Amino acid sequence: MGVIRNSPEASSKKKKSTTTLLYLFELESRSYHSTSTLSSPKNGKLLPSFESENDEILSAIFICNTIFTFTDPSESPSEQDLKRVKLNQLLLFTKSSKKALDDRILSRLMSMLSANLFRPLPPPSNTSVTSDLPDEIEELFSSPGPLWPHLQIVYDILQRLVINLDPKILREYIDRQFLLNLVSLFQSEDPRERDSVKNVYHRIYAMFTFYRSSMRKSMNDVFLHYVFETEKHCGIGELLEIWGSIINGFTVPLKEEHKLFLMRVLIPLHKTKGMQVYHRQLAYCVSQFVQKEPALGGVVVRGILKYWPITNCQKEVLLIGELEELVENIDPDQFRKLALPLCTQITRCLNSCNSQVAERALYVWNNEQFVKMTSTAIEEVFPVIVQGMERNLKLHWSSSVKQLTQNVKVMLEEMDPSLYYKCLQDISLCESEARREESMRKERWEKIENAAAKNQFLQQTQSICVSH
Repeated sequence: MGVIRNSPEASSKKKKSTTTLLYLFELESRSYHSTSTLSSPKNGKLLPSFESENDEILSAIFICNTIFTFTDPSESPSEQDLKRVKLNQLLLFTKSSKKALDDRILSRLMSMLSANLFRPLPPPSNTSVTSDLPDEIEELFSSPGPLWPHLQIVYDILQRLVINLDPKILREYIDRQFLLNLVSLFQSEDPRERDSVKNVYHRIYAMFTFYRSSMRKSMNDVFLHYVFETEKHCGIGELLEIWGSIINGFTVPLKEEHKLFLMRVLIPLHKTKGMQVYHRQLAYCVSQFVQKEPALGGVVVRGILKYWPITNCQKEVLLIGELEELVENIDPDQFRKLALPLCTQITRCLNSCNSQVAERALYVWNNEQFVKMTSTAIEEVFPVIVQGMERNLKLHWSSSVKQLTQNVKVMLEEMDPSLYYKCLQDISLCESEARREESMRKERWEKIENAAAKNQFLQQTQSICVSH
Protein backbone atom coordinates (compact mmCIF):
# COMPACT_ATOMS: atom_id res chain seq x y z
CA MET A 1 0.00 0.00 0.00
CA GLY A 2 1.25 3.49 -0.80
CA VAL A 3 1.29 6.43 1.54
CA ILE A 4 -2.05 8.30 1.61
CA ARG A 5 -1.39 11.83 0.25
CA ASN A 6 -3.82 13.53 2.66
CA SER A 7 -2.45 11.86 5.77
CA PRO A 8 -0.80 14.04 8.50
CA GLU A 9 2.54 12.26 7.99
CA ALA A 10 2.57 12.98 4.28
CA SER A 11 1.64 16.60 4.89
CA SER A 12 4.44 16.93 7.44
CA LYS A 13 7.02 15.37 5.11
CA LYS A 14 5.92 17.59 2.27
CA LYS A 15 6.27 20.70 4.45
CA LYS A 16 9.70 19.63 5.67
CA SER A 17 10.83 18.89 2.13
CA THR A 18 9.62 22.29 0.96
CA THR A 19 11.46 24.03 3.80
CA THR A 20 14.66 22.17 2.99
CA LEU A 21 14.47 23.16 -0.68
CA LEU A 22 13.88 26.78 0.21
CA TYR A 23 16.91 26.67 2.51
CA LEU A 24 19.09 25.20 -0.23
CA PHE A 25 17.89 27.83 -2.71
CA GLU A 26 18.76 30.53 -0.21
CA LEU A 27 22.28 29.12 0.25
CA GLU A 28 22.76 28.88 -3.49
CA SER A 29 21.61 32.46 -3.89
CA ARG A 30 24.11 33.63 -1.26
CA SER A 31 26.90 31.67 -2.93
CA TYR A 32 26.05 33.20 -6.28
CA HIS A 33 25.97 36.75 -4.94
CA SER A 34 29.25 36.30 -3.10
CA THR A 35 31.16 35.09 -6.17
CA SER A 36 29.55 37.18 -8.89
CA THR A 37 31.44 40.27 -9.94
CA LEU A 38 28.27 41.81 -11.31
CA SER A 39 26.71 42.16 -7.87
CA SER A 40 29.50 44.37 -6.57
CA PRO A 41 29.25 47.58 -4.57
CA LYS A 42 30.33 49.30 -7.74
CA ASN A 43 27.02 48.41 -9.40
CA GLY A 44 25.00 49.70 -6.50
CA LYS A 45 23.49 46.43 -5.26
CA LEU A 46 23.24 45.84 -1.54
CA LEU A 47 25.43 43.25 0.16
CA PRO A 48 23.79 40.52 2.20
CA SER A 49 23.74 41.22 5.92
CA PHE A 50 26.04 39.06 8.01
CA GLU A 51 25.96 38.69 11.76
CA SER A 52 28.66 36.25 12.75
CA GLU A 53 32.40 36.71 12.41
CA ASN A 54 32.50 34.26 9.51
CA ASP A 55 29.80 36.18 7.72
CA GLU A 56 31.77 39.39 8.22
CA ILE A 57 34.83 37.74 6.65
CA LEU A 58 32.68 36.48 3.77
CA SER A 59 31.42 40.01 3.27
CA ALA A 60 35.00 41.32 3.09
CA ILE A 61 35.90 38.58 0.59
CA PHE A 62 32.87 39.52 -1.49
CA ILE A 63 33.98 43.18 -1.64
CA CYS A 64 37.54 42.17 -2.56
CA ASN A 65 36.28 40.21 -5.57
CA THR A 66 35.81 43.53 -7.36
CA ILE A 67 38.80 44.13 -9.65
CA PHE A 68 40.00 47.68 -10.23
CA THR A 69 42.34 48.67 -13.05
CA PHE A 70 43.31 52.07 -11.55
CA THR A 71 43.27 53.41 -15.12
CA ASP A 72 39.51 53.58 -15.74
CA PRO A 73 38.20 57.09 -14.88
CA SER A 74 34.78 55.63 -14.06
CA GLU A 75 36.21 53.72 -11.08
CA SER A 76 35.41 55.20 -7.69
CA PRO A 77 38.43 56.06 -5.49
CA SER A 78 36.29 55.49 -2.40
CA GLU A 79 35.52 51.93 -3.52
CA GLN A 80 39.21 51.36 -4.20
CA ASP A 81 40.00 52.53 -0.68
CA LEU A 82 37.24 50.31 0.70
CA LYS A 83 38.75 47.29 -1.00
CA ARG A 84 42.18 48.08 0.43
CA VAL A 85 40.67 48.34 3.90
CA LYS A 86 38.91 44.99 3.49
CA LEU A 87 42.09 43.37 2.18
CA ASN A 88 43.95 44.57 5.25
CA GLN A 89 41.13 43.18 7.37
CA LEU A 90 41.54 39.77 5.70
CA LEU A 91 45.31 39.94 6.16
CA LEU A 92 44.88 40.67 9.87
CA PHE A 93 42.39 37.79 10.08
CA THR A 94 44.81 35.31 8.49
CA LYS A 95 47.60 36.45 10.81
CA SER A 96 45.59 36.34 14.03
CA SER A 97 43.44 33.28 13.37
CA LYS A 98 44.76 30.40 15.45
CA LYS A 99 42.09 27.88 14.52
CA ALA A 100 41.59 26.15 11.20
CA LEU A 101 39.66 28.17 8.66
CA ASP A 102 36.16 27.14 7.74
CA ASP A 103 36.02 25.39 4.37
CA ARG A 104 33.48 27.91 3.11
CA ILE A 105 35.78 30.81 3.99
CA LEU A 106 38.94 29.14 2.68
CA SER A 107 37.42 28.21 -0.68
CA ARG A 108 36.06 31.70 -1.29
CA LEU A 109 39.26 33.31 -0.02
CA MET A 110 41.36 31.28 -2.46
CA SER A 111 38.93 32.12 -5.28
CA MET A 112 39.29 35.79 -4.45
CA LEU A 113 43.09 35.56 -4.43
CA SER A 114 43.08 33.81 -7.80
CA ALA A 115 40.72 36.40 -9.29
CA ASN A 116 43.04 39.23 -8.21
CA LEU A 117 46.37 37.61 -9.11
CA PHE A 118 45.76 35.64 -12.28
CA ARG A 119 44.99 38.35 -14.77
CA PRO A 120 46.16 39.18 -18.29
CA LEU A 121 49.49 40.98 -18.04
CA PRO A 122 49.98 44.08 -20.21
CA PRO A 123 52.25 43.74 -23.25
CA PRO A 124 55.93 44.41 -22.49
CA SER A 125 56.89 48.05 -22.75
CA ASN A 126 60.59 47.22 -23.37
CA THR A 127 61.07 45.77 -26.83
CA SER A 128 64.75 45.05 -26.22
CA VAL A 129 66.18 42.87 -23.50
CA THR A 130 69.65 44.37 -23.58
CA SER A 131 71.14 47.77 -22.96
CA ASP A 132 74.42 49.30 -23.99
CA LEU A 133 74.72 51.33 -20.80
CA PRO A 134 75.46 49.57 -17.49
CA ASP A 135 73.33 52.07 -15.54
CA GLU A 136 70.25 51.05 -17.50
CA ILE A 137 70.52 47.36 -16.70
CA GLU A 138 68.88 47.62 -13.27
CA GLU A 139 66.08 49.79 -14.65
CA LEU A 140 65.45 47.60 -17.69
CA PHE A 141 62.57 45.64 -16.20
CA SER A 142 61.49 48.17 -13.56
CA SER A 143 58.03 49.23 -14.66
CA PRO A 144 55.80 49.77 -11.57
CA GLY A 145 52.24 48.56 -12.00
CA PRO A 146 49.20 50.63 -10.94
CA LEU A 147 47.56 47.61 -9.26
CA TRP A 148 50.29 47.25 -6.65
CA PRO A 149 48.41 48.90 -3.71
CA HIS A 150 45.97 45.97 -3.79
CA LEU A 151 48.28 43.25 -5.13
CA GLN A 152 50.79 43.73 -2.32
CA ILE A 153 48.19 42.84 0.31
CA VAL A 154 46.87 39.94 -1.81
CA TYR A 155 50.36 38.41 -1.99
CA ASP A 156 50.79 38.90 1.77
CA ILE A 157 47.51 37.05 2.41
CA LEU A 158 48.53 34.17 0.15
CA GLN A 159 51.94 33.86 1.78
CA ARG A 160 50.37 33.91 5.24
CA LEU A 161 48.00 31.10 4.25
CA VAL A 162 50.88 29.02 2.90
CA ILE A 163 52.84 29.52 6.13
CA ASN A 164 50.00 28.90 8.59
CA LEU A 165 47.91 26.14 7.01
CA ASP A 166 48.70 22.49 6.54
CA PRO A 167 49.79 21.76 2.93
CA LYS A 168 47.40 18.82 2.88
CA ILE A 169 44.50 21.21 3.45
CA LEU A 170 45.70 23.73 0.86
CA ARG A 171 46.44 21.02 -1.69
CA GLU A 172 42.79 21.10 -2.75
CA TYR A 173 43.16 24.78 -3.75
CA ILE A 174 46.84 25.12 -4.66
CA ASP A 175 47.02 22.57 -7.46
CA ARG A 176 49.30 22.26 -10.48
CA GLN A 177 47.28 24.73 -12.53
CA PHE A 178 47.49 27.26 -9.69
CA LEU A 179 51.27 26.87 -9.67
CA LEU A 180 51.50 27.26 -13.46
CA ASN A 181 49.50 30.47 -13.22
CA LEU A 182 51.84 31.63 -10.46
CA VAL A 183 54.90 30.99 -12.63
CA SER A 184 53.38 33.05 -15.44
CA LEU A 185 53.34 36.07 -13.10
CA PHE A 186 57.15 36.16 -13.19
CA GLN A 187 56.69 37.93 -16.52
CA SER A 188 55.34 41.00 -14.75
CA GLU A 189 57.39 44.12 -15.40
CA ASP A 190 56.85 45.34 -11.84
CA PRO A 191 59.93 44.25 -9.82
CA ARG A 192 57.92 44.42 -6.59
CA GLU A 193 55.42 41.89 -7.89
CA ARG A 194 58.17 39.57 -9.17
CA ASP A 195 59.79 39.66 -5.75
CA SER A 196 56.48 38.78 -4.07
CA VAL A 197 55.85 35.93 -6.52
CA LYS A 198 59.37 34.67 -5.82
CA ASN A 199 58.77 34.63 -2.06
CA VAL A 200 55.42 32.85 -2.36
CA TYR A 201 56.63 30.32 -4.92
CA HIS A 202 59.74 29.55 -2.92
CA ARG A 203 57.67 29.09 0.24
CA ILE A 204 55.34 26.69 -1.58
CA TYR A 205 58.35 24.73 -2.87
CA ALA A 206 59.70 24.43 0.66
CA MET A 207 56.42 23.24 2.24
CA PHE A 208 54.62 21.39 -0.57
CA THR A 209 57.20 18.65 -1.03
CA PHE A 210 54.86 16.63 -3.25
CA TYR A 211 54.95 19.41 -5.88
CA ARG A 212 58.72 19.92 -6.02
CA SER A 213 59.42 17.89 -9.13
CA SER A 214 56.68 19.54 -11.17
CA MET A 215 57.69 23.00 -9.91
CA ARG A 216 61.28 22.46 -11.02
CA LYS A 217 60.03 21.32 -14.42
CA SER A 218 57.85 24.43 -14.76
CA MET A 219 60.82 26.69 -14.05
CA ASN A 220 63.00 24.74 -16.48
CA ASP A 221 60.39 25.17 -19.20
CA VAL A 222 60.54 28.93 -18.69
CA PHE A 223 64.35 28.91 -18.97
CA LEU A 224 64.38 26.79 -22.14
CA HIS A 225 61.66 28.86 -23.78
CA TYR A 226 63.66 31.99 -22.97
CA VAL A 227 67.03 30.67 -24.21
CA PHE A 228 66.01 28.91 -27.41
CA GLU A 229 62.90 30.82 -28.53
CA THR A 230 62.15 34.33 -27.30
CA GLU A 231 65.03 35.70 -25.16
CA LYS A 232 62.34 37.90 -23.60
CA HIS A 233 61.36 37.38 -19.99
CA CYS A 234 61.43 39.70 -16.99
CA GLY A 235 61.71 37.14 -14.19
CA ILE A 236 64.75 35.03 -15.07
CA GLY A 237 66.76 36.55 -12.23
CA GLU A 238 64.06 35.82 -9.64
CA LEU A 239 63.67 32.23 -10.86
CA LEU A 240 67.43 31.75 -10.63
CA GLU A 241 67.36 33.06 -7.05
CA ILE A 242 64.91 30.29 -6.19
CA TRP A 243 67.13 27.77 -7.94
CA GLY A 244 70.17 29.02 -6.04
CA SER A 245 68.47 28.10 -2.77
CA ILE A 246 67.35 24.75 -4.20
CA ILE A 247 70.85 23.87 -5.43
CA ASN A 248 72.28 24.81 -2.05
CA GLY A 249 70.15 22.03 -0.52
CA PHE A 250 71.24 19.31 -2.96
CA THR A 251 73.04 16.36 -1.40
CA VAL A 252 76.30 14.92 -2.69
CA PRO A 253 76.73 13.01 -4.94
CA LEU A 254 74.45 14.98 -7.21
CA LYS A 255 71.65 13.21 -9.05
CA GLU A 256 71.89 12.82 -12.81
CA GLU A 257 68.76 14.97 -13.18
CA HIS A 258 70.49 17.90 -11.50
CA LYS A 259 73.66 17.53 -13.58
CA LEU A 260 71.56 17.60 -16.73
CA PHE A 261 69.94 20.81 -15.50
CA LEU A 262 73.40 22.35 -15.19
CA MET A 263 74.47 21.30 -18.69
CA ARG A 264 71.20 21.84 -20.57
CA VAL A 265 69.80 24.92 -18.83
CA LEU A 266 72.30 26.88 -16.74
CA ILE A 267 75.23 26.80 -19.16
CA PRO A 268 73.12 27.82 -22.23
CA LEU A 269 71.77 30.75 -20.19
CA HIS A 270 75.24 32.31 -20.70
CA LYS A 271 74.63 32.83 -24.42
CA THR A 272 71.60 35.16 -24.35
CA LYS A 273 71.81 38.86 -25.13
CA GLY A 274 70.26 39.84 -21.81
CA MET A 275 72.61 37.82 -19.61
CA GLN A 276 73.86 40.94 -17.83
CA VAL A 277 70.47 41.34 -16.13
CA TYR A 278 70.63 38.01 -14.28
CA HIS A 279 74.34 37.11 -14.38
CA ARG A 280 74.85 37.50 -10.63
CA GLN A 281 72.18 34.88 -9.85
CA LEU A 282 73.35 32.62 -12.68
CA ALA A 283 76.98 32.69 -11.53
CA TYR A 284 75.88 31.81 -7.99
CA CYS A 285 73.92 28.76 -9.21
CA VAL A 286 76.84 27.53 -11.31
CA SER A 287 79.37 28.04 -8.51
CA GLN A 288 77.13 26.02 -6.16
CA PHE A 289 77.32 23.05 -8.51
CA VAL A 290 81.10 23.28 -8.83
CA GLN A 291 81.55 23.62 -5.07
CA LYS A 292 79.52 20.47 -4.48
CA GLU A 293 81.26 18.50 -7.23
CA PRO A 294 84.54 20.11 -8.37
CA ALA A 295 84.75 17.59 -11.23
CA LEU A 296 81.95 19.53 -12.96
CA GLY A 297 84.26 22.53 -13.30
CA GLY A 298 85.62 21.30 -16.61
CA VAL A 299 82.15 21.00 -18.12
CA VAL A 300 81.22 24.48 -16.95
CA VAL A 301 84.42 26.17 -18.19
CA ARG A 302 84.17 24.56 -21.64
CA GLY A 303 80.51 25.50 -21.82
CA ILE A 304 81.21 29.16 -21.02
CA LEU A 305 84.04 29.25 -23.57
CA LYS A 306 81.66 27.76 -26.14
CA TYR A 307 79.21 30.64 -25.70
CA TRP A 308 81.85 33.37 -25.42
CA PRO A 309 80.59 36.68 -26.90
CA ILE A 310 82.33 38.26 -29.86
CA THR A 311 81.19 41.88 -29.76
CA ASN A 312 79.58 42.32 -26.32
CA CYS A 313 82.28 43.78 -24.08
CA GLN A 314 80.06 43.93 -20.97
CA LYS A 315 79.42 40.20 -21.15
CA GLU A 316 83.13 39.53 -21.62
CA VAL A 317 83.98 41.40 -18.42
CA LEU A 318 81.33 39.45 -16.48
CA LEU A 319 82.42 36.08 -17.87
CA ILE A 320 86.08 36.73 -17.08
CA GLY A 321 85.11 37.34 -13.46
CA GLU A 322 82.99 34.18 -13.41
CA LEU A 323 85.84 32.07 -14.81
CA GLU A 324 88.18 33.49 -12.19
CA GLU A 325 85.77 32.43 -9.42
CA LEU A 326 85.32 28.97 -10.94
CA VAL A 327 89.08 28.38 -10.96
CA GLU A 328 88.98 28.65 -7.16
CA ASN A 329 86.76 25.54 -6.93
CA ILE A 330 87.85 23.42 -9.90
CA ASP A 331 89.32 20.02 -9.19
CA PRO A 332 93.15 20.38 -9.40
CA ASP A 333 93.28 17.21 -11.50
CA GLN A 334 91.59 19.16 -14.31
CA PHE A 335 94.01 22.07 -14.26
CA ARG A 336 96.24 20.67 -16.98
CA LYS A 337 93.30 19.94 -19.30
CA LEU A 338 91.75 23.37 -18.86
CA ALA A 339 94.92 25.49 -18.75
CA LEU A 340 95.43 25.86 -22.52
CA PRO A 341 91.83 26.70 -23.60
CA LEU A 342 91.35 28.99 -20.60
CA CYS A 343 94.64 30.85 -21.03
CA THR A 344 94.01 31.15 -24.78
CA GLN A 345 90.70 32.93 -24.15
CA ILE A 346 92.19 35.14 -21.44
CA THR A 347 94.99 36.10 -23.84
CA ARG A 348 92.45 37.02 -26.54
CA CYS A 349 90.72 39.22 -24.00
CA LEU A 350 93.88 41.02 -22.88
CA ASN A 351 94.54 41.81 -26.57
CA SER A 352 91.05 43.32 -26.87
CA CYS A 353 90.77 46.87 -28.19
CA ASN A 354 88.31 47.56 -25.37
CA SER A 355 90.42 48.72 -22.44
CA GLN A 356 87.95 47.45 -19.80
CA VAL A 357 88.09 43.91 -21.19
CA ALA A 358 91.88 44.02 -21.52
CA GLU A 359 92.41 45.33 -17.99
CA ARG A 360 89.99 42.79 -16.49
CA ALA A 361 91.84 39.97 -18.25
CA LEU A 362 95.19 41.25 -16.98
CA TYR A 363 93.90 41.44 -13.39
CA VAL A 364 93.23 37.69 -13.54
CA TRP A 365 96.98 37.18 -13.13
CA ASN A 366 96.66 38.49 -9.57
CA ASN A 367 94.73 35.32 -8.72
CA GLU A 368 97.09 32.80 -7.13
CA GLN A 369 94.92 29.86 -8.09
CA PHE A 370 94.92 30.91 -11.75
CA VAL A 371 98.71 31.26 -11.72
CA LYS A 372 98.95 27.84 -10.09
CA MET A 373 96.78 26.33 -12.83
CA THR A 374 98.99 27.96 -15.47
CA SER A 375 102.12 26.50 -13.90
CA THR A 376 100.75 22.94 -14.25
CA ALA A 377 100.92 23.26 -18.05
CA ILE A 378 103.48 26.04 -18.37
CA GLU A 379 105.18 24.63 -21.47
CA GLU A 380 101.89 24.52 -23.36
CA VAL A 381 100.43 27.87 -22.33
CA PHE A 382 103.55 30.06 -22.22
CA PRO A 383 103.93 30.43 -26.01
CA VAL A 384 100.34 31.70 -26.26
CA ILE A 385 100.63 34.01 -23.25
CA VAL A 386 104.02 35.49 -24.16
CA GLN A 387 102.85 36.21 -27.71
CA GLY A 388 99.83 38.07 -26.36
CA MET A 389 101.97 40.07 -23.93
CA GLU A 390 104.45 41.14 -26.59
CA ARG A 391 101.65 42.09 -28.95
CA ASN A 392 100.06 44.31 -26.27
CA LEU A 393 103.35 46.04 -25.54
CA LYS A 394 103.86 46.85 -29.23
CA LEU A 395 100.39 47.54 -30.55
CA HIS A 396 97.83 48.36 -27.82
CA TRP A 397 96.59 51.95 -27.80
CA SER A 398 95.96 52.24 -24.02
CA SER A 399 98.88 53.29 -21.82
CA SER A 400 97.27 51.77 -18.71
CA VAL A 401 96.88 48.43 -20.49
CA LYS A 402 100.52 48.57 -21.54
CA GLN A 403 101.59 49.29 -17.97
CA LEU A 404 99.56 46.35 -16.62
CA THR A 405 100.96 44.15 -19.37
CA GLN A 406 104.49 45.10 -18.38
CA ASN A 407 103.76 44.15 -14.74
CA VAL A 408 102.40 40.75 -15.77
CA LYS A 409 105.39 40.22 -18.07
CA VAL A 410 107.78 40.73 -15.15
CA MET A 411 105.85 38.16 -13.11
CA LEU A 412 105.91 35.62 -15.95
CA GLU A 413 109.64 36.11 -16.48
CA GLU A 414 110.22 35.33 -12.81
CA MET A 415 108.16 32.12 -13.08
CA ASP A 416 110.50 30.58 -15.70
CA PRO A 417 113.10 32.96 -17.22
CA SER A 418 114.62 30.43 -19.61
CA LEU A 419 111.24 29.35 -20.99
CA TYR A 420 110.14 32.97 -21.41
CA TYR A 421 113.36 33.76 -23.31
CA LYS A 422 112.84 30.68 -25.48
CA CYS A 423 109.29 31.82 -26.28
CA LEU A 424 110.66 35.25 -27.29
CA GLN A 425 113.13 33.56 -29.64
CA ASP A 426 110.36 31.44 -31.14
CA ILE A 427 108.23 34.55 -31.64
CA SER A 428 111.15 36.33 -33.30
CA LEU A 429 111.76 33.30 -35.53
CA CYS A 430 108.11 33.12 -36.50
CA GLU A 431 108.05 36.82 -37.31
CA SER A 432 111.15 36.56 -39.50
CA GLU A 433 109.65 33.53 -41.23
CA ALA A 434 106.43 35.47 -41.78
CA ARG A 435 108.41 38.38 -43.27
CA ARG A 436 110.26 36.01 -45.59
CA GLU A 437 107.03 34.41 -46.76
CA GLU A 438 105.52 37.84 -47.31
CA SER A 439 108.51 38.84 -49.41
CA MET A 440 108.25 35.65 -51.46
CA ARG A 441 104.53 36.21 -51.94
CA LYS A 442 105.15 39.70 -53.26
CA GLU A 443 107.77 38.40 -55.67
CA ARG A 444 105.39 35.77 -57.00
CA TRP A 445 102.67 38.38 -57.53
CA GLU A 446 105.16 40.65 -59.36
CA LYS A 447 106.07 37.78 -61.71
CA ILE A 448 102.41 37.07 -62.34
CA GLU A 449 101.72 40.74 -63.04
CA ASN A 450 104.72 41.02 -65.39
CA ALA A 451 103.68 37.87 -67.26
CA ALA A 452 100.14 39.17 -67.56
CA ALA A 453 101.34 42.53 -68.86
CA LYS A 454 103.66 40.83 -71.43
CA ASN A 455 100.85 38.53 -72.59
CA GLN A 456 98.52 41.48 -72.99
CA PHE A 457 101.18 43.34 -75.05
CA LEU A 458 101.60 40.34 -77.41
CA GLN A 459 97.85 40.07 -77.89
CA GLN A 460 97.63 43.76 -78.80
CA THR A 461 100.56 43.39 -81.31
CA GLN A 462 98.94 40.39 -82.98
CA SER A 463 95.62 42.19 -83.32
CA ILE A 464 97.36 45.18 -85.00
CA CYS A 465 99.12 42.87 -87.51
CA VAL A 466 95.89 41.11 -88.40
CA SER A 467 94.10 44.40 -88.99
CA HIS A 468 96.78 45.51 -91.50
